[in-house]
Amino acid sequence: MNRGRLRNAELEHKYVGESPIRTLFFLFEEQKLRVLLAFLFFTIKHSPTWVMPLLTANTIDVIASHKSLSELFINIAILTLVTLQNWPMNLLYVKFQSRAIREVENRLRSALVERMQQLTMGFYLKSNVGVLQTKVVRDVENIEQMVRNLSDGGSTAVNGIIGAIVITAIKVPIFLPFFLLLAPAIAVFISKLRFRLRSRNEEFRGEIEVMSARVNEMTSLMPITRAHGLEQSALQTMYDSFGNVKRAGFRLDIFNAKFGALSWVTFQMANVLCLAVASYCAIKGKFGVTIGDVVLLTAFFGQLIGSVILLSSLMPVIAKGFASIRSLGEVLESPDIEENADKPAIEEVVGAVEFDHVTFKYPLGNRDAINNFSVSVKPGDMIALVGPSGSGKSTLINLVIGFLRPQIGSISIDGHDLSKFDLRTFRRFISVVPQESVLFEGSVRDNVTYGLGSVTDKRLTNALRAANALDFVNELPEGIDTLVGERGARISGGQKQRLAIARALIRNPRILILDEATSSLDSQTESAIQTALESLMQNRTTFVVAHRLSTVQKADLILVLDKGELIECGNHKELVGAGGLYQRLYEAQSFSTDVQEK
Repeated sequence: MNRGRLRNAELEHKYVGESPIRTLFFLFEEQKLRVLLAFLFFTIKHSPTWVMPLLTANTIDVIASHKSLSELFINIAILTLVTLQNWPMNLLYVKFQSRAIREVENRLRSALVERMQQLTMGFYLKSNVGVLQTKVVRDVENIEQMVRNLSDGGSTAVNGIIGAIVITAIKVPIFLPFFLLLAPAIAVFISKLRFRLRSRNEEFRGEIEVMSARVNEMTSLMPITRAHGLEQSALQTMYDSFGNVKRAGFRLDIFNAKFGALSWVTFQMANVLCLAVASYCAIKGKFGVTIGDVVLLTAFFGQLIGSVILLSSLMPVIAKGFASIRSLGEVLESPDIEENADKPAIEEVVGAVEFDHVTFKYPLGNRDAINNFSVSVKPGDMIALVGPSGSGKSTLINLVIGFLRPQIGSISIDGHDLSKFDLRTFRRFISVVPQESVLFEGSVRDNVTYGLGSVTDKRLTNALRAANALDFVNELPEGIDTLVGERGARISGGQKQRLAIARALIRNPRILILDEATSSLDSQTESAIQTALESLMQNRTTFVVAHRLSTVQKADLILVLDKGELIECGNHKELVGAGGLYQRLYEAQSFSTDVQEK
């Protein structure tokens, strides 16, 4: 089965309501052979833990009974072989175990990012980016760690229990009930102590988290604290938190000491009891117990208790892994999928846009974000969207891109209803210049040509020149190959914005969206950016979300929105004297500018 089909299986699987154990079996269905071989090799490589007590007991009996040296050499030879095989068997175990786990880990992450690319922007509007990142990184890692712990610890415990019970049943069957009753009881007792220890750990971790929050709060409020002379109050809050951490830490340390000592004493006293009973039987000649059997029983009793305790210690890791499986299901089985499969592609875009009675409401909104909106846009027109905050400008832009779908009405491009086409093919003809330009850790070239593959230096240089960015790029230490830093931290805001414009230009879009592209810039920088934008907008249908009305006076059509309603429509000359919202906004901004100049 190829990788694509496997990933499709993960995308189509039903996680919600299914037992995490069944999901785990599903995830490893294609790895069954590797899992079985890994367990087989682990059992072989782990065999010394239950073979050595048996052979050691045999060796002691040979010495005690003054048997022939040949029997001694046979036991020593078997011990040697059993010990030496651990190295190649362990390598084989790790090879098959790692292949199985890493394959599932890779497929899960691939399925997650593929689903994320399919989800609607509505999903991201109600989701935390950090949580989604955690699902890809930490949740998959938790599943990997759970399986690895089950493979290592679980196999160790199972082999230990089976080896101890089987060999005891063969060699000294009379001791089997003693083992089966006492070992689980002691293991349960120690596990209960461990549970209480976990609650103390959680208490301590809670105090650490509170302290961390207080430190963060103190550093964030430092300007206010110092300005109002509240240093002593802030210090007292921190001292109180530090005191809570100290007391919780002391209680944890004392309980750790008690738990460690009591667990050790309980474990060793159980071994002493087993040693005493077995030794008594050997001395009195009861039940055929030999001196070697005393060593064997003591070793296996300790191994049995340790194996049961080990199994119980895996429960928190298993619970964490199961929670992560359910967490991944929230994304992999999300219904918020942008349906593009099997829809025809848009091969060409001229730029005519038609809004036909479009209405859209957010799931938690108390009113329509866009209500009964109808407008026709001609190819090459510049359309400005203005209005107060919350009027629906950004929602309308997201509807144009196809990030949101109208619940009523339709949006058509060149006469084609967008809902009937593969939106991914439509977006190839769109470029967006946002208010805050998005750059990543890479070079100027990487950021401008993002997603385009191989681009000639001439094409890149032309885009930078048209974006009024070539001069500053040439002054950078390594020119177009200069690294801009995470989020473009090594260059200024205006320079980042010009690179964003170059990124839009190099794609030669038919529809351009400028989402308040200059609102965060100073006047001088805005003037340089505006020159670049005018070059970018030529012969393209352009939607401009504007806060500064001075930037949209050349628009072919200005759409004035308020509470999702289109309340005015026209060019600047028509609207500035119409006595409506646009005129009030324009006059308010003009007054503010005059005051600043004075």
